Amino acid sequence: MSINLKSPVFAGNPIRSKTPKSTDPFSPTPAFETLKILISNQTQTQTHIQDSSSLTFKILPFRKGRPLAGSTGDLVKKWHLGWLSFDEFKDVLEGSEVVLSEDLLVYLGYDNEGDEKTQKSVVYWGVDVSLGDSLVQKFGGQQLCFVQLTTLMVATDWADEKTMGQLAIAGHARALLEWHSTSRFCGSCGEKLIPIEAGRRKQCINTSCKKRIYPRVDPVVIMLVIDKDNDRVLLSKQSRFVPRMWSCLSGFIEPGESLEEAVRRETWEETGIEVGEVVYHSSQPWPVGSSSMPCQLMVGFLAYATSVDINVDKKELEDAEWHSREDVKRALTMTEYGKAQKTAASKVDQICKGVEKGQNLAADFGVESGELQPMFVPGPFAIAHHLISSWAHQV
Repeated sequence: MSINLKSPVFAGNPIRSKTPKSTDPFSPTPAFETLKILISNQTQTQTHIQDSSSLTFKILPFRKGRPLAGSTGDLVKKWHLGWLSFDEFKDVLEGSEVVLSEDLLVYLGYDNEGDEKTQKSVVYWGVDVSLGDSLVQKFGGQQLCFVQLTTLMVATDWADEKTMGQLAIAGHARALLEWHSTSRFCGSCGEKLIPIEAGRRKQCINTSCKKRIYPRVDPVVIMLVIDKDNDRVLLSKQSRFVPRMWSCLSGFIEPGESLEEAVRRETWEETGIEVGEVVYHSSQPWPVGSSSMPCQLMVGFLAYATSVDINVDKKELEDAEWHSREDVKRALTMTEYGKAQKTAASKVDQICKGVEKGQNLAADFGVESGELQPMFVPGPFAIAHHLISSWAHQV
């Protein structure tokens, strides 16, 4: 069985960040001006101002890289993002450690099709409230909680297009907010950086410098190495993987090398396998890395080996082995993926109800479900799955 997604997980963002005209009220600069009016005119209501601007604002808070989320709590558990209106956000900040200012919010995009209730254009904002410890309890009273994006990823039903879109929005927002938190000073002169263009860029305050900084993206090659007879693939496992999981090789691109060169170099460095032909497959944004690398771009390839003898670099990998097509097909255990998704969705529901405080992502993957296969590969949320599946099920 092969799963074909409309877009890779974290891609397919349903909201748009580029507007037809820069003067449109929902474009970054005009929307940011409206936001400043909302913040400065505390006596005016959001409805009064937005009646004249035809805008509705929706704000998604993050804490330590985790988006605010809730759960339906129905028989089939389903998570949702904890979007707040401007008035709701302003009210929840009252008495908290977070002071409301326009520099807190980052423009995420807009939806010009209109809010279901007001029929106004919706502008979406992300905000980092990591300093607001008291907000955890406030949101908890509304059965909302800050959840790791990786947990939401595993909890997502990949057939649910709407929830997949929400996951893409959350990933985009996390990447921008984490970039903001780590890019605070100019790399040229050391002066402070301030947000501009509604938080989509940053600029040095030094008048003799004024260097502009753009959101960071770190490219990573990920490759499925195939033997010369097209009968086996090279899979690896790392110590950080959960038991029984094997995946593709991957690595960061070095300055001055092409994507194809990076594929060949990383494969040889980690396994001693020489690679000849390299064929592009697909790509996927990956905004769930460390805060120092807030958004990686996984660029996927099929790489054809010209040698077979493996020499594993134990500093990089725990092991690497050739696996047959039949072994790989058995490793694509859909039962385990489905069980992991339901387990993670229930976990989000429990966290939001205050039943479970901790999160153990490893448990979401290593779910016991009947007779276990001796190995499995990453689920449909990862590009590795689709590289492996495309080869296993090829005619």
